[in-house]
Amino acid sequence: MEVDLLSNRLRNIKKSFKDTHNKALRERLFSENKTIYKRVNEISKIAELLNKKTNEKINFSNLLVEVTKRTLNENKFESNLFFL
Repeated sequence: MEVDLLSNRLRNIKKSFKDTHNKALRERLFSENKTIYKRVNEISKIAELLNKKTNEKINFSNLLVEVTKRTLNENKFESNLFFL
């Protein structure tokens, strides 16, 4: 659930960043994006560790690894902010 919430927030931040010209708001959105991106990355690392500990092919941690990987790939926003 947390990854879904964070993923949606990252999408909203990206859209808001494109739509605004307010410098202070852009700085806040950039900062929030960075914080959320770090959290998703932390969850991804935890999921990978959990996934390595189990022998089952299909499990919750495997699903979590996939969801976080997709979120991180979809939102490689932090490095592209200055190219908008």
